[in-house]
Amino acid sequence: MCGIIGFTGTLDATNVLTKGLSQLEYRGYDSAGIAFFENESIRTIKTTGKVQCLKEKVEAANVTGATCGIGHTRWATHGGVSDINSHPHTFGNVTLIHNGIIENYKELQEELALQGKTPVSQTDTEIAAMVIDDCFTGDPIEAIKKADARLEGQYGFCVMFKGHPGKIFCIRNGSPLVATHAEAGSVIASDMVALLDYSKDYFVLPEHVIATLTKDEITLVDLEGNSVEPEMLHVDWDVDAAMKGGYEYFMLKEIHDQPDALMNTIRPRVKNGLPTFEADNVPDEVFTHCNRILITACGTAMHAGLVGKNLIERLAKVPVTVDVASEFRYNEPIMDENTLLITISQSGETADTLAAIRLAKEHGAKTLSIVNVKGSTIARESDYVLYTHAGPEIAVASTKAYTVQLSVFYLIAARFAFVTNKLNEEETKTFIANLENAIESLNEILEKEMDFDEVSASLDNATSLFYIGRGLDECLSREGSLKLKEISYIHSEAYAAGELKHGTISLITDDVPVIALATQHNVYSKMISNIREVKARGAKVILITNGEDESIDESICSFQVSIPKVDDMFAPFGTAVIVQYLAYFCAVRRGLNVDQPRNLAKSVTVE
Repeated sequence: MCGIIGFTGTLDATNVLTKGLSQLEYRGYDSAGIAFFENESIRTIKTTGKVQCLKEKVEAANVTGATCGIGHTRWATHGGVSDINSHPHTFGNVTLIHNGIIENYKELQEELALQGKTPVSQTDTEIAAMVIDDCFTGDPIEAIKKADARLEGQYGFCVMFKGHPGKIFCIRNGSPLVATHAEAGSVIASDMVALLDYSKDYFVLPEHVIATLTKDEITLVDLEGNSVEPEMLHVDWDVDAAMKGGYEYFMLKEIHDQPDALMNTIRPRVKNGLPTFEADNVPDEVFTHCNRILITACGTAMHAGLVGKNLIERLAKVPVTVDVASEFRYNEPIMDENTLLITISQSGETADTLAAIRLAKEHGAKTLSIVNVKGSTIARESDYVLYTHAGPEIAVASTKAYTVQLSVFYLIAARFAFVTNKLNEEETKTFIANLENAIESLNEILEKEMDFDEVSASLDNATSLFYIGRGLDECLSREGSLKLKEISYIHSEAYAAGELKHGTISLITDDVPVIALATQHNVYSKMISNIREVKARGAKVILITNGEDESIDESICSFQVSIPKVDDMFAPFGTAVIVQYLAYFCAVRRGLNVDQPRNLAKSVTVE
């Protein structure tokens, strides 16, 4: 959520900042602003609406000579959407941008009110600026140290101080910040995408370490004043990978990226036909010394975990529990040294997922994380990490990040079963071959793209619909339903098909759409029976099958779409692509912003 960019160097800072904010638009926001030094004073320009509105304001302001500044896209939390509540915020000597939430802002506001200090906005961010200003006696680093001790919550700050031109001071607790120094100067941002124009080498700002950015260098000190040497990281993709590449929307591009992203994730982890995590430094003891697995994640990542549970229990015969991360800690989960906690996060910064890892460590459980961003907080705090290789995912609705997460679970299940003798070598090699075949078959689905536009046309007037499925299809139903809600705003619910008679079928009336997933042959006949039940009540059924079923006619469904025939266990990959397409075309046909759905952010870094 929210976007942060800071720059100090030799370039026009207003251009750097507005371009960086444009690159961060996918994170979700409702207002934007920048602040920059004009000589020794600080000037702010901000507005509600899109970055383009901000650019127009900046151009009209005729700014010249600004080479140091900070910029922000805000997603409203404390206080409504308004110019006043937009970032940056200035109080006294301090100008501040902020990602996160200050949990004790109310107490701090009351404390400052006793000194006659009153905010003009409704935001917790302005309270943070007031606290830093209250601590400021001339030394910015000392002010930030003192303020850090008074602030509770999660935050990533970029701060400029009046009288300290050319310098940006940064600190974080939870909310991500990445930085680089290049020939043009020093850059800091909430996402690596905004740094790529300047360097592929970067570092993640450690928590509670203060960074000072100047045009010549970036220096780090901890709260005790000790110098800190950052761990440099490198990305192996470039800015072109984060561009649309001729596609109308990022989401469509990322749907098409999936075969390559999947192979990039799998191939380095297959040796002589067998899965291996040797290069990831994940020893087999992680699996052989485990008698219980907990999986926790949020949203789409949690749906990947549901598929993971099915695979691991089926192949490795180890009990698996899946919990949504926002509830995990509060359910008092049972964990010990024989428990393996698997967490999933595209960004590696999801706040609730990170909290689950910290709780697991308190109980002595091992932690294994599946993340896409190198050096992210979740990656650094986990005992073991399996990086996905999806590259940048810009659209808010996850597509390739989801399927690469699935692929890692297939590898985990296969390796787990192999090293615990639940699968022999031949069976494991067959499993991996089937996995690779299923991924290769996705190209056939991508070639039929416009077929899914035609199917989605049948949903043009839908205000509510249902996804149903059994087994792995029930897991995919949840993901399909979420995708549709996220970007088309059609109300959608997912149910296990066998649960229809336990209440849900009362909502099925004439022309209510039902998307039925029927790719699992062991329950196929039961699915057809469930479909007949909703069809008899007037439902308009879209049926998704594993290979085309020629026996299906109009008495069963209005539309039948199929994935290329694969072993049932590997059907989720093709099914995922189809439900992504249905959501995409529904949104396009409604004239909606596919990449930036209302009220949503790409990553959720606050609880």
